[in-house]
Amino acid sequence: MRLWRAWLGVLVCAGSALLACADTASGELPAEAPPPETSAPAPVEASAPDAPLEVAPALVLNDERRVRPTPPPPPRQSFQPGFHQALRWSHDVGGVVTFRLRVPVAREGGRIRVTFRSGDGTLTLRRATVAKAGTNGALASTPVPLTFGGKEGFSTSPRTRVTSDPVNFPVSFLDDLAISFEVSGALGVSAIDAFPGSYARAGAYAAVPGAIGGQPFERSVGVATVDVEGPTGRAFVALGDSITEGYMDTKNDTRSAWPSLVASRLEVPVVNAGVSGQGFYDALELLDGEVLALEGITDCLVLLGTNDLGLDGALAQLQARMLRMVARLRPFCRVWVSTLLPKEKSNHGAYTLVKTQRVSFNEWLRQGATGTDVIDLEAVTRQPDNTHLFLEGLVADGIHPSAEGHEVMATEVVRVLRERGGL
Repeated sequence: MRLWRAWLGVLVCAGSALLACADTASGELPAEAPPPETSAPAPVEASAPDAPLEVAPALVLNDERRVRPTPPPPPRQSFQPGFHQALRWSHDVGGVVTFRLRVPVAREGGRIRVTFRSGDGTLTLRRATVAKAGTNGALASTPVPLTFGGKEGFSTSPRTRVTSDPVNFPVSFLDDLAISFEVSGALGVSAIDAFPGSYARAGAYAAVPGAIGGQPFERSVGVATVDVEGPTGRAFVALGDSITEGYMDTKNDTRSAWPSLVASRLEVPVVNAGVSGQGFYDALELLDGEVLALEGITDCLVLLGTNDLGLDGALAQLQARMLRMVARLRPFCRVWVSTLLPKEKSNHGAYTLVKTQRVSFNEWLRQGATGTDVIDLEAVTRQPDNTHLFLEGLVADGIHPSAEGHEVMATEVVRVLRERGGL
């Protein structure tokens, strides 16, 4: 014990010069040392810890010292078309009529806006709603009102487009929407029946969730465009005639036309600006309101010229108008042009002239005269030994491709767009 106390004394002496250490050097400490006159603290005996000392944790900065990369910015959101029709013709209604148009929308997003187009006279829209489409004209969701500058309806002059305010309405790719609207006056309308499941009834029924009854009305009427807000991406518009609009018979379905088939396979919007009966002249004259009015289009697919064949001088005219079309579209979109499909007969003009002009025009396109990408739809639809005839099963009436023909066309368009279009 004395030896231990002596060593303790040495330690205390080394740790503090304020304490007297003379007695400890002799090996003994005083039994009872009087307290010092100054109030110095008494030394604390050192002892080994009973358990390991806890070490304070190191400061952790930004996920265990790992530098997190800056997250990429979210995709830019914008409105781009998920549905479109040119509505070249006009349909007049006297008193108030409710149309319930069933349309497919080839774009996903959280908000939509709907553009209406008047016909050859004034148009008054009293009320409009949008919902998911059910069966037989009924709705599959609660109808959501559309507004126009905060108002329930509008009146507009002939041949104008009126766009609704954006409305929160989530849609998935290829959802069928029921757009119901109560109108009087003149509405823009498509040329062919291609929207099965659409109805018209006299009276005001836009907010009715069940079937409105009335009569089937299967032309695209009133509704020119449905824009969907979502991540900005590729969006195509197809320009053409009845082949592009989707005519196959007296009853058609826009979902079976080649632009819709391309959209479903590529999962990008391909909206339809085809107009039955038109040629290059009409398409150029009305390009501003039917195509260039669209927002967010990145690519244009042009299949035009069949209705221009057969007149003297038509070949030179076709070439000049195609070049003019390309020049007008280039500031707006990337342009893709297609060769003309086989034509087994002529509705006007000498068929011999139709044949020679079509073959010459297609060769001119293939040689790159337009400076654009070329999609050779003739090559996949013609018979190997006769360029003027469709492959068996691909034609409906000698001019228009059948449903199988549209499938073949869509397959070729998809192939080319994937190979050369970055899709």
